[in-house]
Amino acid sequence: MKQKRQKFSEIKAGLDDAESLIRKMDLEARSLQPNVKAVLLAKLREYKSDLNNLKSEHKRLASANSNQAARDDLLESGMADAMSVSANQRGRLMMSTERLNESSDRIKESRRTMRETEELGVSILQDLHQQRQSLLHANDTVFLLLKVPYRHHLLTGKFEGKDEKEINEERRKKEQVKEIKMLF
Repeated sequence: MKQKRQKFSEIKAGLDDAESLIRKMDLEARSLQPNVKAVLLAKLREYKSDLNNLKSEHKRLASANSNQAARDDLLESGMADAMSVSANQRGRLMMSTERLNESSDRIKESRRTMRETEELGVSILQDLHQQRQSLLHANDTVFLLLKVPYRHHLLTGKFEGKDEKEINEERRKKEQVKEIKMLF
């Protein structure tokens, strides 16, 4: 590319030199005798015409070359930009993929924790159910034990060997059992 520009500059300089020489020949031919002058001026017109054709051709090629050079420069910069953009996009894509993988891992961990928590909750509910059943059974047993002496007390007015303190203790326990039942 650089060599082409250099050649075009050399050709332009040669064309300028040729134009300068033709002008000098024209001045010199005009100073000669009329019979030689006419022949030389005709030849100079041919040279001028050839020079103008060469200048036009040079201008056309230089313009095409400059357009091609501009196109090449654009393509080179465009390719560099495209590669830069492509590398940038690839980097962002890799970062997005990494974040997506991290999010997936966090979701998996959350689901695992959720299952463990659910299993623990089910286990606790089962334990509470068993404790409730035990408390209900204990309540029924206590109620049956208290029921017989209390009825007898109502009928006879005697405590069957239990003093008032024991009766009050049994009543307190019965009330506690009722409170426990109300919780469930």
